[in-house]
Amino acid sequence: MDAIDRRILAELQRDGRLSLTELAERVQLSMSPTHRRLRALEESGAITGYRANIDAEQVGLGFGALVFVTMEQANRATVPAFDAAVAEIPEVIQALRLFGDPDYLLRVAVRDLQAYQRLWDEQLSALPGVRRVESTLVMKTIVDDRPLPI
Repeated sequence: MDAIDRRILAELQRDGRLSLTELAERVQLSMSPTHRRLRALEESGAITGYRANIDAEQVGLGFGALVFVTMEQANRATVPAFDAAVAEIPEVIQALRLFGDPDYLLRVAVRDLQAYQRLWDEQLSALPGVRRVESTLVMKTIVDDRPLPI
């Protein structure tokens, strides 16, 4: 990956809806090499997809929580089962496996406190292999979905 590829990635992070013509102008290449590079970045997995950034508050999902999960045992049986179960919960918008304690950090988006309580009671507390689940409520989001510093 060279400097031009990084410029392409930076421009697309700023605006994923750029036309090929606009992208080529911004990275100062003709359309054909820009298109080849873009295709190569997609095929290599450097670009994993394109999507719209949605304002959670505007769609009624403005209540956020960070959930800290400590596993009873993190082993070959419990980790894949936990990972698969978490992946099936749509309200979990980010799941990170961590070194140390806790074992996982989950970012959750729901409508309100009552919706979070239902999620906790019905799904989070029933996740396989879990010893402890703790959460903290998000007061304010300062940085969200920032582009990578390419």
